[in-house]
Amino acid sequence: MSKKLFPFLPLLTAGMALAQAPETLEKKVEALQAATASAQMAGDNAWMLASCALVLLMTAPGLALFYGGLVRRKNVLGTMMHSFILMVLATILWATVGYSLSFSEGNSFVGGFQYLFLNGVGVEPNADYAATIPHLTFMAFQMMFAIITPALISGAYAERIKFSAMLVYTTLWLLIVYFPMAHMVWGKGGLLNAFLGGKIPCFDFAGGTVVHITSGVSALVAALYLKPRQGYMQEPMRPHSLVLSFIGAALLWFGWFGFNAGSALSAGGLATSAFVATHFGAAAAAAGWLLAEWLKNGKPSILGGISGCVAGLVAITPASGFVKPMPALLIGFAAGVFCYFMVTVVKMKLGYDDSLDAFGVHGAGGTLGAVLTGVFATSAVNNALKGANGQPLPLGLVDGNAMQVVNQAMGAGIAIVLGAVGSFVCLKIADVLCGLRASGEQETEGLDLAMHGEEGYNLEA
Repeated sequence: MSKKLFPFLPLLTAGMALAQAPETLEKKVEALQAATASAQMAGDNAWMLASCALVLLMTAPGLALFYGGLVRRKNVLGTMMHSFILMVLATILWATVGYSLSFSEGNSFVGGFQYLFLNGVGVEPNADYAATIPHLTFMAFQMMFAIITPALISGAYAERIKFSAMLVYTTLWLLIVYFPMAHMVWGKGGLLNAFLGGKIPCFDFAGGTVVHITSGVSALVAALYLKPRQGYMQEPMRPHSLVLSFIGAALLWFGWFGFNAGSALSAGGLATSAFVATHFGAAAAAAGWLLAEWLKNGKPSILGGISGCVAGLVAITPASGFVKPMPALLIGFAAGVFCYFMVTVVKMKLGYDDSLDAFGVHGAGGTLGAVLTGVFATSAVNNALKGANGQPLPLGLVDGNAMQVVNQAMGAGIAIVLGAVGSFVCLKIADVLCGLRASGEQETEGLDLAMHGEEGYNLEA
């Protein structure tokens, strides 16, 4: 009997294997999906950790060198200290209350206390913000923005603010201005969040409103409140080392790839698009500033070139994840010319002492970039917004959505008002508590010695 059955044994074995195949195949598919997700998370996380480091590099040494080279020798260490201390102060504030106020669910204007002291922020992803990286990585990346933003303001009050007042002002400014603005634009349920339930959908890929408009407008208010430096418009106040400023600007350009391309929150094609737009915007703006300067003064300068590239980086920041390469060139060139006009014409006519042109570059460039994002944003680059039928919705004017320009202008307007009013309130409180302005003797001596008891350069050598 067994001999008769023998020819059929292979068929019986195959049948049994086939009966088990669906379960085995399902497990293999599940294992493959898990391995793919793990690989994607590893790749995205590696890019985001690198981006964190790139953005931190923008503050120190990048901004510290850029600003430090533009002041007079007697104030170089004090100016660099502003950038350095914010790596300390903003980090502590962010870890304790800042991240929660910015990214936990609250109301349209500010977050709640869900993530207070980083409670619940671990290595598992937060699907609301970034589904393929640890929540802790997302928190760290956003922290770097909170560090550099108030450091940008220091360019307006350089060479004349008391260090103690700067600490009080910045602490209040982060609480009153930055954390609420970050929630409004990027936090779940924020007023201007285009992707997570905002009532006014405003596109800000990497911080045109959150970072540059708020800091630039706050810088103007600080410059007006503190009044000009001694001898302003009466004696030369030339940069003491354009070599330092050049190195700082180059580091800012380098670090900005993490700032913008990192805001894709993954290592995919959107990061590449933002990377290219960032580079094109910086190059075109440097060309625009240099051309305007050359036509007016007869000579292009290295100060003009590095100022122009920073202006372009500022303007392309809100648009970087939404525009194609050629519009990035246009935005950059427009920013170079516009910011040159703001710094060399408007500032001179109005007579305010924005020491290192924080408003002329960041406030003006950020506003221009925010509005032009509404013109050039296209679903061909970023189709995150989709209609009921699953098809991409028009993102900007080039897609046929003129309303987006209005939304962008409204977002910029809210950032301007919050930055101006919030900055004035913070300045007033700091002034009452410890006095804002260094004394005449301290200003004459230089803040390096007066505030920190040390010299960046031996002025008697």
